[in-house]
Amino acid sequence: MALNPTMRGRRMPIVFTDLDGSLMDHADYSIDGARHALEALRSKAVPLVVCTSKTRFELETVLVSISPESPFIVENGGGIFFPPACSEWIIPDARPVGRLRCVSLGAPYAFIRSFMDRVGKRFSARGFADMGVDEVSLLTGLDPEEARLARIREFSEPFVIERETDLSGLEAEAAASGLVITRGGRFYHLVGKDTDKGVAVRRVIKTVSHNLGRDIVSIAIGDSPNDFPMLEAVDIPVLIPHEDGSIEGVDLPGLVRATRPGSKGWNDAVMEILHTIEL
Repeated sequence: MALNPTMRGRRMPIVFTDLDGSLMDHADYSIDGARHALEALRSKAVPLVVCTSKTRFELETVLVSISPESPFIVENGGGIFFPPACSEWIIPDARPVGRLRCVSLGAPYAFIRSFMDRVGKRFSARGFADMGVDEVSLLTGLDPEEARLARIREFSEPFVIERETDLSGLEAEAAASGLVITRGGRFYHLVGKDTDKGVAVRRVIKTVSHNLGRDIVSIAIGDSPNDFPMLEAVDIPVLIPHEDGSIEGVDLPGLVRATRPGSKGWNDAVMEILHTIEL
């Protein structure tokens, strides 16, 4: 499998990546600009762990082409899924979900939706469950089938808010119910308390290290505030600029700032890092 315990070098590298606006271009979800780096990761047996706000249902076709044998993190850290290639691993708290095993870190979706049903209208907030497939497709740029899959949630609820002045009040209500709000590239996301990409990334690093008996050098690539916890959790954080050239104002030790947006910036950063770390 991709997670190869016999790799050369003192520490085993793992790349964690956001999708929208990072590995995938914001406008059309293309990964074409990253093909060179993706091939380099495969040739060097460096595992690529997707860490995204997308659902596991959306990822089924994406993962086939980029990292079918690696764990993946969905819905902003709400759940970690381990594929059949990890079937022999010891994974505490994992439960079977079809051919996968899942570690749930987030609040159940039914609880999150009950909160949104109760207070959403009062704060001009509308989640994916309040929208039809056509509206989700329009807001995301996904085709109707992809939009349908994006509405099948397990750990979080993306939403839009009509009046930004309502956000602080909604955040206070969410906190009182054990929930938090994080901002992604297109939407706000309602998730369980103490749930974020960083918690999930640390859990994957610990699980991989324990099962393969290797120390890890971790790399993470993101572009939005919901990626900050993931960037804080790794050895080499990489920040991708937005399509308009702007870049989020975060400062972390060793932060690498890509110079191009989307998949091209992702490609540049990964190739540079592969040239500098010992493999």
